[in-house]
Amino acid sequence: MQDSTALGEFLRTRRGRLKPEDVGVASYGQRRVPGLRREELAQLAGVSATYYTRLEQGQSTNASEAVIDSLARALDLNDDERAHLHDLARPAPAKRRRPTKFATVRPGTRQLIDAMGDVPAVVMGRRNEVLAWNRLGYLLLAGHYAFDAPDRIGDRPNLARMLFLDPHHRNLYVRWEEEALRAVASLRVVAGRHKDDRELAELIGELSMKSPEFAAMWSQHPVATCTFGTKYFQHPEVGDLTLEFEVLHLPGDSGHRVLMYSASPGGASEAALRLLRTRVSR
Repeated sequence: MQDSTALGEFLRTRRGRLKPEDVGVASYGQRRVPGLRREELAQLAGVSATYYTRLEQGQSTNASEAVIDSLARALDLNDDERAHLHDLARPAPAKRRRPTKFATVRPGTRQLIDAMGDVPAVVMGRRNEVLAWNRLGYLLLAGHYAFDAPDRIGDRPNLARMLFLDPHHRNLYVRWEEEALRAVASLRVVAGRHKDDRELAELIGELSMKSPEFAAMWSQHPVATCTFGTKYFQHPEVGDLTLEFEVLHLPGDSGHRVLMYSASPGGASEAALRLLRTRVSR
């Protein structure tokens, strides 16, 4: 994925969602496509229409921080989108051919999630690959997999791939489209930060080819860090669960994260999670 292409795509999608009347631009004549025209956005951002056009078409890759900030203000971007725009505008690092290392979870992290017996927990790499899970996390999300699947080089589970290509995992989510859009938005953030990640690009290419739904969502260029929220499950063994999730980023630059779930005390979801927990000791 070329960063200039992604930058232009992102700018077009955000320009397309702005209405002239919302930003004080007088609208004349029939518009063939929704949103602001390039020259209108350029005027709002204080740059020349020619320069903005080159930027959107990927013909200019050296925009200053000040120009990017001006575009972010003109496009009314939120904090996640603003950070993503800056990531896309930075030149990609020089390509280095290095052997791909099989990512592993730190022993201390594995010990930590194993000690959290009452909390479903999963350790993910930056591409949403599962590095480890505790028993309850495994039973909640992927009981149809082998428990040691994260330790296998050939068929390590990936939560994004499972969400779009694994019918068993997909059926867990009552609000699948909401969950899918959240996953795509998170992948967009990672892709913007790691333009030289070949494995990430291959994952995105695979999902785009095999899942029309992923391809459609990816083309909308959603962006969000998705570090907390609510997920709605329909589990084949314990029924419906409404669980809060939190994502904690581990120290260092590995991009490893711990995904944890919890249920409100005293509710039906806590009872269902407790029932699922009884399987851990079997």
